[in-house]
Amino acid sequence: MLVKVYGSAVFGVGATTITIEVTVAQGIKFFLVGLPDNAIKESHQRIESALLVSGYRMPGKKIVINMAPADIRKEGSAYDLPIAIGILAASDQIPHQRCAEYMIMGELSLDGGLMPVKGALPMALQARKEGFKGIILPAENAKEAAVVDGLDVFGFQSITEVASFLSGIAEIEKVNVNTVNLFNQEPEPGQVDFSDVKGQENIKRAMEIAAAGGHNVLLIGPPGAGKTMLAKRLPGILPPISMEEALETTKIHSVAGRLPADTGLLTRRPFRSPHHTISDVALVGGGGNPMPGEISLAHNGVLFLDELPEFKRTVLEVMRQPLEDRVVTISRAKMSVDYPAAFMLVASMNPCPCGYYNHPEKDCICVPGVVQKYLNKISGPLLDRIDLHVEVTPVKFDELAASRDGEPSARIRNRVVNAREIQKNRYADIRGVHCNAQMNAWHLREFCKIDDTGMQLLKTAMDRLNLSARAYDRILKVARTIADLDTSERIRTEHLAEAIQLRSLDRQNWAG
Repeated sequence: MLVKVYGSAVFGVGATTITIEVTVAQGIKFFLVGLPDNAIKESHQRIESALLVSGYRMPGKKIVINMAPADIRKEGSAYDLPIAIGILAASDQIPHQRCAEYMIMGELSLDGGLMPVKGALPMALQARKEGFKGIILPAENAKEAAVVDGLDVFGFQSITEVASFLSGIAEIEKVNVNTVNLFNQEPEPGQVDFSDVKGQENIKRAMEIAAAGGHNVLLIGPPGAGKTMLAKRLPGILPPISMEEALETTKIHSVAGRLPADTGLLTRRPFRSPHHTISDVALVGGGGNPMPGEISLAHNGVLFLDELPEFKRTVLEVMRQPLEDRVVTISRAKMSVDYPAAFMLVASMNPCPCGYYNHPEKDCICVPGVVQKYLNKISGPLLDRIDLHVEVTPVKFDELAASRDGEPSARIRNRVVNAREIQKNRYADIRGVHCNAQMNAWHLREFCKIDDTGMQLLKTAMDRLNLSARAYDRILKVARTIADLDTSERIRTEHLAEAIQLRSLDRQNWAG
């Protein structure tokens, strides 16, 4: 008897439907074809044990399983469950009529239990697109898939429960997730807040500008000045994540297997802070079976690189293209996948190896030329792609000991949201542009017009600081954001002046 069961293969952040054809006929041996990898080939032993423990039998006949389309490589142990269900249906141990109505995925343990799989959300989206009635998954993945409307999602603990459901013996309630309630959840108690930061008003202003326009930031200053503290509070002033952004971000974390347990949807912008020993593949993604890297896991959120010069130069240089294109393409001989990478880069570094260059009270002990050599670990092209270079100075004792709290994140966030709303209306008819940092050359000419006085100021800055054409564009983008925070229709001279001031590393003789 021939039975067809349907599964799914994840490529990038999307999925492709896989048809699993199972036939049981006279003869012996177990044949598994359709370009499976070793994990799928080993499913024979897992399935046989799971069926025996669960009260079913492995047919003592010839079993042929074909995974179509046969030219796509199938990987992972998530096909255990659909193959096992196909064998049960083809050997008349359960009815086959309902098997084709559902997409089925799950890994089997030897006792018949179901273990979670990666990529449940892309699979559910594909199931809805293909017109399936529902999707059957391990219980741990059910909430993740249930955020997809118009699809019945069922979560099971064992193959016995799945077989009983498909046989019509047992009925189970489908899993429902109220996405509105998820979005309206209050922030977790103890969330970091800008009110904890003493002093540093100019740095807070820079972070507000960065959040309002989606700009990249480099914080440079001595140890203990508050660089990491400020960076960790940036997500708290970013605009709330939208449903579209939440789905995009959740898909990436689902494919990477990084979605927290029992979490259906990521409703907070991600904050990723990899250690400086990270490899270039771990940062941008890749591997034999391509997986998203840290820059994709930070999609729609913040990527924080602490102690930037300590990262390997090759690791930093691979970020140059994703910072511009906001997508990373992983190419292999037989496949190519795209991962979104629209993240805000926030980096911090000391000004020199000892950390005290330009310190108002402590002397730098670095020998001549070492400071410039230290800064040269960050290439010019990468620095060009960072919009704001902010010098962080130590907090004075009087400010540190003051009992008065700083401005709370909620108040700063309101201003950021208002500025983003202006940008949303401005770019409403432009696909792929949502904030000022995403503007291209045409948008700059259209939305960043400046008067003669501003043009003369910018020309002087370009000549004196020897800025590149990319730096020129970045200054205009930041000035546009400052004008939006000021609810100004046009970019005024003071907006340009502040934007130029926020590029500390471009100033002559900064590093001696």
